Amino acid sequence: MKLLHAADLHLDSAFAGLPEEKAALCRQESRDILRRMVDWANDHEADVMLLAGDLFDSDRLYSQTARTLALTLGRFRGRIFLAPGNHDFYAPGSGYSAVEWPENVHIFTSRTPQTVLLPEWNASVTGTAFTTAEEWEPFAGAAFAGSEAAVRLGVVHGEVTRGESKYRAISPAEIGKTDLTYLALGHVHRYGGVQRAGTTAYAYPGCLPGRGFDETGDKGFLFGDVTAEGADLEFIPFARRRYQSVAADVTDCDPAEAVRQALEGDCGQDICRVLLTGARRADFSIPALEGELAGLCASLTLTDETYPEEDVWARCGEDSLRGLFLQDLREQYAAADEEGKKQVLRAARFGLAALDNRD
Repeated sequence: MKLLHAADLHLDSAFAGLPEEKAALCRQESRDILRRMVDWANDHEADVMLLAGDLFDSDRLYSQTARTLALTLGRFRGRIFLAPGNHDFYAPGSGYSAVEWPENVHIFTSRTPQTVLLPEWNASVTGTAFTTAEEWEPFAGAAFAGSEAAVRLGVVHGEVTRGESKYRAISPAEIGKTDLTYLALGHVHRYGGVQRAGTTAYAYPGCLPGRGFDETGDKGFLFGDVTAEGADLEFIPFARRRYQSVAADVTDCDPAEAVRQALEGDCGQDICRVLLTGARRADFSIPALEGELAGLCASLTLTDETYPEEDVWARCGEDSLRGLFLQDLREQYAAADEEGKKQVLRAARFGLAALDNRD
């Protein structure tokens, strides 16, 4: 069986912090991601899609979103199983009642786990739903056990923790009691690898897409083969737009070039925030620098925390700890090649910063 596992799409998010025009564009891109994901799944002959909650950001949906969602999921050639989460919990009058769901979509509607058999793959899918915005009752692994299918899948929204959680605490020990082949989770917005508890593999795919600077980096879903022998899934980066929040050290570097070097890969579609640090050779204007870098990113915000460059060797030789430190490095600098000189200068600056209690 080929399986696609996604979660936390948060359709119709506000995208707070962006101008309304750009926020509206990001909301449309979120809807487009779902369409592209279904096309990708069909192209790669996926059999089952597990959506582990928070498909919607709240129960207030744009009518366009509801219609698009039903049409999009209906185009998937396989079966879809959806476990509502804390943002899109299943209840009378919730977002799920605004959609006429196609026949290939099964929504788990109860806090009590339910199992659907898939005899064509000798498989089963067990899932449960949030029915309120909070779920203090912890996950009970034994309630997900019992299927005699060769491939046993689970889908649930919650927080893997050894403590309490209002978002359905899921302990690794309870996951181990499920005897599932694979447990598809939602709630955590960063992919953390496929984990294992007992014989059960489990994972969070992370959110899709990122919606702020607390959700940086590549966002996507998990895809791969699940057989009676186990789950072999890989993370597929899929969002075209990323959030990046990085620091750029301008020491011995042109500020614009420092920004370019700090940002990851092709960032033309990304929303970026860059903190400028280090010793600047000359004063510069943030608006002028943002103008020079216009077009590098879809959105770029710069913050200046640089300080004026000083003569590193100014106090070399004075009768102090600082002077002795600099004297030793000055001798190393004089004997070094060009690359070595750069390293010695860097060491001198770090040492002076430490002596001045600077980061």
